[in-house]
Amino acid sequence: MIPRKNPIPNSEVAIDDAVVRVCSAQISGFFEEPEKTLEKAGLFIRHAAQSGASLICFPEQFATGWDPKSDKNTDTLFGYIVSALQKAARKNSIAILGSFREIADPRPKNTAIVIGREGDILATYAKMHLFSPAGEDRAFSPGSELGIFPLGPLTCGIAICYDLRFPELFRIYAQHGVQAVFVPAAWPEKRIRHWELFLTARASENQMYTIGVNATGTTPIDTYSGSSMTIDPHGTIIAKANNAEQLLFSDLRISEVRMARESFPVERDRRGALYPTLVKPE
Repeated sequence: MIPRKNPIPNSEVAIDDAVVRVCSAQISGFFEEPEKTLEKAGLFIRHAAQSGASLICFPEQFATGWDPKSDKNTDTLFGYIVSALQKAARKNSIAILGSFREIADPRPKNTAIVIGREGDILATYAKMHLFSPAGEDRAFSPGSELGIFPLGPLTCGIAICYDLRFPELFRIYAQHGVQAVFVPAAWPEKRIRHWELFLTARASENQMYTIGVNATGTTPIDTYSGSSMTIDPHGTIIAKANNAEQLLFSDLRISEVRMARESFPVERDRRGALYPTLVKPE
């Protein structure tokens, strides 16, 4: 057999073939009762870990239920909600992505946090685009920094719900080498068609995984119908939930991202220097 020229080192082959299992926890919590919801979430966390998931992701503000105008049950990175998630991560040896109302000045932030399997904080991300139609922009402060973290060999990013409508954020993540973006959300039933549309678009246009984790059930704010889903770098839905509480497992493959970007190299045709010159002056 003729040896291949410039063989890829074994370590690189192993990374490229790596599979990372993630779990989307489509949960219906107890509105404004974080203690009860976190106790319930513990069952989901344990099952996800036992099923081989490296990370479990919960919906937007899952411990309290999303409320665009509420400053109840706000917390810090050292408070009850985060501490409970850190304890669960250590106990079950699994990474956890949760979302909560973080105390900030002058207004709280809608913050997602990623906790490693040993309880360490891997990343935080405050929702950049606040949902002004419901007044979230008047009750919360927007974030201004990316949330990037490693998950084994994968490089991952975070967006929250309404962020899906803003493709610029996902393009920037792709430029930073992100291969998968997690999107915890409280996306209402009446606009669920847009949920699938935007998740699919963000995945296909950036040739990355998008993992949308939505709420289900009814709260005083709205009705949610789940439909959590994972889209692969080709824009194909590879896992999708119905409207019931459930755990949705997805296996993410680095090789799929590489193959999508190499076989259909959209990035090389992008005209990044031109676009700013076309922006209409304010």
